Amino acid sequence: MQDAAPQTIHLADYRPYPFRVETVDLAFQLAPAATRVRSRIVFAPLVPGTDLRLEGEGLRLIAASIDGAALALEPDATGLTVPAALLPDRPFLWEAEVEIAPQGNTALEGLYMSGGMYCTQCEAEGFRKITFYPDRPDMMAPFRVRIEGDMPVLLSNGNLVAEGPGWAEWHDPWPKPAYLFALVAGDLRAHPGRFTTRSGRDVALNIWVRPGDEARCDWALQSLIRSMDWDERVYGREYDLDIFNIVAVDDFNMGAMENKGLNIFNSKLVLASPATATDTDYERIEAVIAHEYFHNWTGNRITCRDWFQLCLKEGLTVYRDQQFSGDLRSHAVKRIEDVLTLRARQFREDAGPLAHPVRPESFVEINNFYTATVYEKGAELIGMLRRLVGDDGYARALDLYFDRHDGQACTIEDWLTVFQDATGRDLRQFARWYSQAGTPRVAVREDWRDGRYALTLSQHLPAAPGQPDPQPLHIPVAVGLLNPNGDQVVPTTVLELTGAEQTFTFDGLASRPVPSVLRGFSAPVILDHPQDDATRAFLLAHDTDPFNRWEAGRALAKQVLARMVADGAATAPDWLDAMARLIRDETLDPAFRALALRLPGEDDMAQTLHETGIVPDPDRIHRTRRQMAEALARHLAADLPSLWDSLRQPGPFSPEAPAAGRRALRNAVLALMNRIDNGAHAAQAWAQADNMTDRIAALGCLIEAGQGGPEIAAFAQDWAQDRLVMDKWFTLQIAHAAPAQAVETAARLTARADFDWKNPNRFRAAIGALTANHAGFHQADGSGYRLVADWLIRLDPVNPQTAARMSTAFETLARYDADRQGLIRAELSRIRATPGLSRDLSEMTARMLG
Repeated sequence: MQDAAPQTIHLADYRPYPFRVETVDLAFQLAPAATRVRSRIVFAPLVPGTDLRLEGEGLRLIAASIDGAALALEPDATGLTVPAALLPDRPFLWEAEVEIAPQGNTALEGLYMSGGMYCTQCEAEGFRKITFYPDRPDMMAPFRVRIEGDMPVLLSNGNLVAEGPGWAEWHDPWPKPAYLFALVAGDLRAHPGRFTTRSGRDVALNIWVRPGDEARCDWALQSLIRSMDWDERVYGREYDLDIFNIVAVDDFNMGAMENKGLNIFNSKLVLASPATATDTDYERIEAVIAHEYFHNWTGNRITCRDWFQLCLKEGLTVYRDQQFSGDLRSHAVKRIEDVLTLRARQFREDAGPLAHPVRPESFVEINNFYTATVYEKGAELIGMLRRLVGDDGYARALDLYFDRHDGQACTIEDWLTVFQDATGRDLRQFARWYSQAGTPRVAVREDWRDGRYALTLSQHLPAAPGQPDPQPLHIPVAVGLLNPNGDQVVPTTVLELTGAEQTFTFDGLASRPVPSVLRGFSAPVILDHPQDDATRAFLLAHDTDPFNRWEAGRALAKQVLARMVADGAATAPDWLDAMARLIRDETLDPAFRALALRLPGEDDMAQTLHETGIVPDPDRIHRTRRQMAEALARHLAADLPSLWDSLRQPGPFSPEAPAAGRRALRNAVLALMNRIDNGAHAAQAWAQADNMTDRIAALGCLIEAGQGGPEIAAFAQDWAQDRLVMDKWFTLQIAHAAPAQAVETAARLTARADFDWKNPNRFRAAIGALTANHAGFHQADGSGYRLVADWLIRLDPVNPQTAARMSTAFETLARYDADRQGLIRAELSRIRATPGLSRDLSEMTARMLG
């Protein structure tokens, strides 16, 4: 069968399915090349006289029947149709037997094999590669599954109800859409635990891994237990089955999947030990375990009506996992990290040809819309709602949401109606956030006369693809005012900007205040607020809002760096002195100080310059940023060695926030010293390192200093058999390579026998590292673009989903000079002209080419 021509799906075309699915029974006879799947599904007609349309791709139909009567059906490229004339006007039993080949499924969607283990990935539309079914999220039904095979462990959703040699039966009593179906079979070992819910349910917990990985599961298990406890305490949500299983899989396109009762995880988000995982790994495992668990209510018990509503489950669940991480670690540090991610990924997306609303109006391939806009910007919308209605209003709205919509497939309209009903707020204007693309800009003007301070805010919304005339948004702008001596005179107040321009006044002030605007990053906007270096340095020293304190330092650094890039200005003394005061302030959280020391990234500066009308030169940005870091290191030279020594932590490794924060600051200090000591302290750090966090930091510094050859070889020798640690080895060498050497380094490493390019983690480790090396990827000769395009063309027939996601490296083409734009367009056109290109990559290249 030939692939069907790509079709554009529109939100406006949604229609309810004309049948209800009452029960689903599946039976699997597992075999690598010929797995048999028998389905028994009870359908109830809702619209008499309607054909039964079932999705199915890559299935060999062996038999089909209705109420035991055999049918002669011929599937097409995307499924099959049972004519209405063959259907009863009452509930009926559909039975089908199909054959699939999981061993040959390299796309990693549906049922596939990873290192001899069977596993599934059904979100968004992978279930249709398992059997014929109405594969859409509004079709919810209870599932019963029987698995037969020669693997010692056979897992599926729900509770285990029966088992014997070579078989197991599972029953999930909670209605779910097919995208939440899961099956795993393999030679696995369990790291067990238990959790008792507040109503007394005893839940068995298991982290399933390959033999030999058992010792690296405890952090994942403890993170799961913390998540379950937190969701009960904060949201009142209990777990609802007798068992919760997590399985670590090596070959996985995503980070993890929230299948009901059987979460399937990329192994890098489960396995951790001090010797093999960094602090970032530990924090990410904790957050993603929580995210997938929280989906049990915000995604599983209540799901989305159609894929256009994806942000309903993902935005809310991202917001919940951000709350969780903030409670366990530091809300200030977490907020800064989240905004850094938002700006690096989502603002970039919003500024280019891939911009789309949080709820898109159309798509060709839904996998292309698992984006930062849906996830991270979607979470920002939840945070704004909470600021507008208050903590109590948010709690009432969430309780009503769970009570009203449990067991349903919902829409954004359902979600906003809950808030309106619970709080009485009119959210019709706020709803535009879901339908308008682009990052709003909020401009700030100040006026001071006779004890009255006036703050004028105006909003500008950029045009975006398919959106020529955006309308004003409802924007919560959190503001505080400081006296010139640093005292706070007006605490944080949320101003609601609803018009194109509004003025807010503050009376009775003794002196002109210094405003702290957009505290806590209260809305996902770009703030245009001209302030001189001295004012930003003042806010860095005195602002009582921790996010805005960090933001002042960040804005000052960007201001200074932009001047250095544009006209060769010297590093500003105000910034250097402000950073010296900050690094010496022992009252500040070490993790906060580490973030404050981090200079703006090269990609971030390219976007900043582009927004001011300057065509960014990647090589100049790279050189100037290094000069700025060197100037800071020399300014702090008297403080850095002793601070570095004082932060060393004897005793056993701890992944908890206080210890991780000290390591973060110590390694930030190491990176600064590396600018002026030619790797001397990095060599010492390598010799002292007793954990992967410090080892990675030291090796990265050595590579940047033009050294590290013996250490790179020793690292590879030590960890050659550990796939996840070797991913770090690939990434380090390419990400830290000098720009002129980055493409050659990537080409050399991707030619190695252990570069398993069909494994998404390994592919991202190398190719993703090259695209993250800003000046290296954007070499003026186009060699970076060619190498990435070559690999995308090679990967696409094997794994179109990963190829399409990696293609976003080209989305910023409009920033750069005409020569670079031409080179990028040539590579996108070459990709697009490839015979047999997937609809995933075809859609992405078409959008980027306009």
